[in-house]
Amino acid sequence: MSNGNVIINERAQTELKTADFFYDLPQELIAQHPMEKRDTSRLLVINRDGSPLQHKHFFDIKDYLRPEDVLVINESRVIPARIFGHLEDRPEATVELLLLRQHATDTWECLVKPGKRARVGQKQIFGGILHGEVMDMVEEGNRIIKFDYDREKYGNVYNILHEIGLMPLPPYITERLDEPERYQTVYARHNGSAAAPTAGLHFTPELMDEIRSMSVAIAPVTLHVGLGTFRPVKEDSITDHVMHTEFFSVSEESAELINSRRAAGGRVICVGTTSCRTIESASDESGKVHPMSADTGIFIYPGYKFKATDALITNFHLPESTLLMLVSAFYNREKMLEAYRTAVEEKYRFFSFGDAMLIV
Repeated sequence: MSNGNVIINERAQTELKTADFFYDLPQELIAQHPMEKRDTSRLLVINRDGSPLQHKHFFDIKDYLRPEDVLVINESRVIPARIFGHLEDRPEATVELLLLRQHATDTWECLVKPGKRARVGQKQIFGGILHGEVMDMVEEGNRIIKFDYDREKYGNVYNILHEIGLMPLPPYITERLDEPERYQTVYARHNGSAAAPTAGLHFTPELMDEIRSMSVAIAPVTLHVGLGTFRPVKEDSITDHVMHTEFFSVSEESAELINSRRAAGGRVICVGTTSCRTIESASDESGKVHPMSADTGIFIYPGYKFKATDALITNFHLPESTLLMLVSAFYNREKMLEAYRTAVEEKYRFFSFGDAMLIV
């Protein structure tokens, strides 16, 4: 099973550069708002058999599904993890936290701004109800912060975040989001992500019901999305890039469902790169998915041999990103970049609130 950085073949190691995944994107194509109705976004269909691209709408996705298929969805829920406060001993010294990952009960790895106000031992107050103390410094300058609060009144940190926190939207979304639930999938259940698994944002409850009525199986998994997934690749050679780890979980029921459908001739269709990375991390070389909860730092780029993923629903990703590398591995780098150029010409909407792509 793969749960580390994946290095596949000598050609990939010696030849692929970060610049090989660049494309030009006009700023005006970066979607700032979700579509009024989720499933009316556009859908670019790529057939890996080489047939022409198809331009559809997301509600047409059901036309490409078969009764024997299984759809793998990521049920992780984005938490309002961006909070603002001040130093306990200096109320005029403001501080901003982004809670990235829970290490233990009430202990989180956080991104702190400004970092100089986050020395070990430094204490902070947020919203007058949440107290934090910097316990340690970790890679990339992040801090380990221990939180304290009135547990009898609030129960847990998540309840406080929902009272004082803001949704941590990506930096390329510069306009206000009036409905925070639009940055959640309709099936989000498990708190823990710092960013949405955005391919799932296109589904409506009605579309999910239609898909179930076709006898397509739905297999939920969880991967808590961290900012490391979106961290720019700064190295010239992609094999020098190190992925941050993220927590994932595959239940016994979902593993059995995926394996039985695939054994019966159905396709495993992953909704988003997070679902794909989850089942690729949980599968063995034969393609069998195993139930497990673990961390994964899997890095998928051209040369990778997919073990359990047969089709992929995904959004359009940033130039030179690890996500663009993943979808290029699933199809073909040159043809994927050609499809992206077509999407630009056809004025598709890009990134988190943008349009979708189906690769079959």
